[in-house]
Amino acid sequence: MAGMLFIFGYGYSARALARLLVAHGWQVRGTTRSPDKCDRMRADGVTPVLWPGAVPDLSGVTHLLITAGPGENGDPVLAALRAEVEALAPRLEWAGYLSTTGVYGDQDGGWVDEATPLAPSSRRGQLRVEAEAAWSAIPRLPLHIFRLAGIYGPGRGPFAKVRAGTARRIIKPGQVFSRIHVDDIAQVLAASIARPRPGAVYNLCDDDPAPPQDVIAHAAHLLGLPQPPEEPFESAEMSPMARSFYSESKRVRNDLIKQELGVELLYPSYREGLRALLAAETGD
Repeated sequence: MAGMLFIFGYGYSARALARLLVAHGWQVRGTTRSPDKCDRMRADGVTPVLWPGAVPDLSGVTHLLITAGPGENGDPVLAALRAEVEALAPRLEWAGYLSTTGVYGDQDGGWVDEATPLAPSSRRGQLRVEAEAAWSAIPRLPLHIFRLAGIYGPGRGPFAKVRAGTARRIIKPGQVFSRIHVDDIAQVLAASIARPRPGAVYNLCDDDPAPPQDVIAHAAHLLGLPQPPEEPFESAEMSPMARSFYSESKRVRNDLIKQELGVELLYPSYREGLRALLAAETGD
């Protein structure tokens, strides 16, 4: 049954869910900082709300999604609107918070699941742990936490860099990342909305944690282009943000979304995901 979803942070992942729900008759409102994005949101069937700004209209809202990331001053939504959220909480059927698998920290390539103790090894990960706890502390909020692996999808694939000859295969022995296609994020969130279990925590990732250089190599293979050059991690020129991602290596389990929510991944590995992205780009 359709409801009204309010999204704090109408970004890449939220848009995928909104488009799915709007097609099934939902009303969706979402916040954006940019007036330039409002027309696109309306084209998606979403009512844009410029925020930060005036207190958003939360009347009639049945479902809440929070994608806005925390900063040094904590979660931005709770910092500005805690009283409004606490008043809304008892009327909600479902609330979702998009977190990150970074809360598990570095596991030296080992496996983690939802029961793994949180041990963030970066400041970003620590802020996420604190934000999860802050949202979990809201009385009577039917909260579901989703810990997302690296997100890719339309507009976020490696093909442009491979075509341009700027892609690199950064080699750090033993390094693996987990990933998730944005359409699989949307379907997991929709499945949780259909089967709410307040207090639930879910890992969102595919079935195949893999070294990042393998993904670049496969993209080049699909394009029929030469393999991008290998570069040792230690000497590669990288931004501090990019280098920080390589400070953590882990394999993330996704059994719970399958067992509890009945999810069958559209893209169980980067191979299926990249093939679909290329087909969409080329019209094949």
